Amino acid sequence: KSIMDELYEYFTEFKLPAKLRISVACCINMCGAVHCSDLAVVGIHTKPPKVDHEKLPAVCEIPTAVRSCPTGAIRADMGKIQSVEVKDERCMY
Repeated sequence: KSIMDELYEYFTEFKLPAKLRISVACCINMCGAVHCSDLAVVGIHTKPPKVDHEKLPAVCEIPTAVRSCPTGAIRADMGKIQSVEVKDERCMY
């Protein structure tokens, strides 16, 4: 949010010379496509991410989220419809 707060005027007033791709990844494996972005933000977890099972289907494609984790820490949650679980022992935190 703080990055977009700073860049908001550039997006609303078209001050940038071309398209700007901003990506955010949650670990150093860079599964958020930060390697092919103009501006990349990599956050380092200090503990495994928590999953909000109610909001997840509305903001994320489950198969894409599962495939994007290079360590296999994110898996489909078989007990819940349209959700994932995080295997703490495989997470890069």
